[in-house]
Amino acid sequence: MAPSVAHDDVQVQPASPVSNKSRTIPEIKKSVQGLTQSASFPAPLTYSGSLDHYESFDVTSVIGREYPKVQLTEILKDDAKIRDLAITVSQRGVVFFRNQDIGIEDQKILGQKLGELTGKPATSKLHKHALSNSKRGIAVDENGKLDDEVSVISSEQNRKYYQGRFFGAKRVASEGWHADITFERVPSDYAILKIIKTPEDVGGDTLWASGYEAFDRLSPVWQRFAETLTATHHQPNFNKVAAEHDLELIDEERGAPENKGLDFTASHPVVRTNPVTGWKSLFGAGHQVHAGWIDNVTETESEVIKAYFNKLIAENHDLQVRFKWNTNDLAIWDNRSVFHTATNDYDGKRQGNRVVSLGEKPYYNPASKSRREALFGLA
Repeated sequence: MAPSVAHDDVQVQPASPVSNKSRTIPEIKKSVQGLTQSASFPAPLTYSGSLDHYESFDVTSVIGREYPKVQLTEILKDDAKIRDLAITVSQRGVVFFRNQDIGIEDQKILGQKLGELTGKPATSKLHKHALSNSKRGIAVDENGKLDDEVSVISSEQNRKYYQGRFFGAKRVASEGWHADITFERVPSDYAILKIIKTPEDVGGDTLWASGYEAFDRLSPVWQRFAETLTATHHQPNFNKVAAEHDLELIDEERGAPENKGLDFTASHPVVRTNPVTGWKSLFGAGHQVHAGWIDNVTETESEVIKAYFNKLIAENHDLQVRFKWNTNDLAIWDNRSVFHTATNDYDGKRQGNRVVSLGEKPYYNPASKSRREALFGLA
């Protein structure tokens, strides 16, 4: 992970050294299951059908749904519909809405309700981004409001702080796949991004990829192996940028009591169970572990595993969906089960407001199913 490239945390950084003691798979598996089986896991939630009368379509067979005519302000006071919306987002990975009139305060209310109505801990609120916050002085509405609970996605800010990525950088675009803020001990469940300014030229699309389907692409042997692993997610760039530009970072209670300090490091299961669907998703992959590592393996093994998982996400276009933004379009996605990446193919200005809800501490439930198992009975 790394700071905002159109929406969040993607900046190429040399991998950190890995210092781990190797353990055998049975030892790791025993350790992981000893932790998980002693806990009680929430049951998957059931969609009630309250959104069925709204026009919608699936963008691909695997990921993405669009509601072309719904205004989110119409359902904001209907908890049953918001709960069904959250379940839909978790099942489809990302959901799109066109030309939304929702303001930033209502966007924040919606962001918090999506998690609350689907069972997130009471201590999990809206995330306060360590770097992209009110201290950067970018207003989140026409009245000049500054807000730590809104991450302003600004191409101008990105170009200022991360010039190497935006000016003639000769890099492979697929390096950017990530999920938001997984360096936090309590990371995100849902994120809502509304683009309020599109580039004057063209470009700036966002792509999402299904972590559910990435897990299902693994062979049974690799699935069992991945389920035994944890990975350390690390974000070194915030401190680097802060030092270079003399910036202050938020270091206390970034939306949850556990999210504090400036190490920006957290260890999570490589395969994560989404509590809303009960489905397994590949989680410890993509740019969020680029500067991190797979725990308890050698450095070489860690790099091989990370490269393979990233390959699954980046090179399978049939588990991806691409969205072309218009002004005031909005997307909601589940950071537990999808990766996303921005497309930096434009010269104009691009800006959006992103609200990031915090969820539960990531866990793996050995009794959970993959998406294909749950929907189609396929092992």
